[in-house]
Amino acid sequence: MFSEYNFRNYNFRLLFYVLALNLVGVVVINSAVGGDRSYVNRQLIGMFGGLMLAIAISLMDYRKLMKCCGLVYIGCVGILLAVIVAGQLGGFGGGSRRWIDLPVIGRFQPSEFVKIGLIFFFSWFLQKNQEKINRPSVLVTAAVLAAVPLALILKQPDLSTSIVIVFFILCLIYMAGISYKWIAGALAVAVPSLALVVWLAEHNMMPFLEPYQINRILAFINPGKYAELNLQQDNSKMAIGSGRLYGKGLFNDTAISVKNGNFLSEEHTDFIFSVIGEELGFIGCMIVLLLFLLFVFECLRMASRARDMAGRLFCTGMAALVGFQSFTNIAVATGVFPNTGLPLPFISYGVSSLASLYIGIGILLNVGLQQRKLEF
Repeated sequence: MFSEYNFRNYNFRLLFYVLALNLVGVVVINSAVGGDRSYVNRQLIGMFGGLMLAIAISLMDYRKLMKCCGLVYIGCVGILLAVIVAGQLGGFGGGSRRWIDLPVIGRFQPSEFVKIGLIFFFSWFLQKNQEKINRPSVLVTAAVLAAVPLALILKQPDLSTSIVIVFFILCLIYMAGISYKWIAGALAVAVPSLALVVWLAEHNMMPFLEPYQINRILAFINPGKYAELNLQQDNSKMAIGSGRLYGKGLFNDTAISVKNGNFLSEEHTDFIFSVIGEELGFIGCMIVLLLFLLFVFECLRMASRARDMAGRLFCTGMAALVGFQSFTNIAVATGVFPNTGLPLPFISYGVSSLASLYIGIGILLNVGLQQRKLEF
């Protein structure tokens, strides 16, 4: 099985960027939760367990794994249905509609694993239909296949994850070679639709959205009228600004910090970038941004050297997922985007997010092991 692998191409740079982001996350989480070892220990377990999982998966031929893509898709839909059923019946999820509590494993968030599963599935699907990508039947089929898990995620409700999935699927379709005529037509419909979305939100007529999601959109559009809904983001921006160049230092005990003053409710998850800005300053923020930039660049470099279209698409999908989700999380923390709940990849607290991302890293590493030879 290893005869076709070139271990000189094992991408240790990618692993270094991931582990560096992870270590920053562990340190900042420790500070954000006031040294509560339970959070830190679980994050460390997720980190080392995820690393071992990634190394194991990196030795599995992704082209052979692609033969199970149908089962992967069915599994994604199945675990999303399990969340809905658990939430309605008050079973393992205890009424929760985003998580499932299972014996031994504990609480996990299926939608995090669905992200990787859908990148994997659509990489296979789009490679299989690459030469027919501009046919309406293929695009409609892709839309239907995407709509099923998206509808289940919206049912939870989890709008932010749905947006991330839509984004990386569109990136995959673009990389598969869709005609610019389709892109121009989609933009011609999408841009004017934004005005309709705003009007529907203002009149509380947005379909498929919960009231709190509509309020977040309205608060972003008209911050003066909905000032109380922007309190989290306002506090986040003040925290980042207060860090200045070098930050206040890790584990600082000033009463006006975001963690000690209880100005943010999710400082170790959704708003962890606020803690980074406050405690590590502008320099710390730039280091984190640079690591994400290098990760995305490395994924795209691997995509350019991938052996086949499926490998190229998977690398692109991982770059889109991590790049867009990190950008969105930081944009929320700095007030550029409306408030939404997305973890900062590799940094925010959450074992489900870590484990799912490391599965994707393992497949990325295998794609790199089988990259095509460059011709000069």
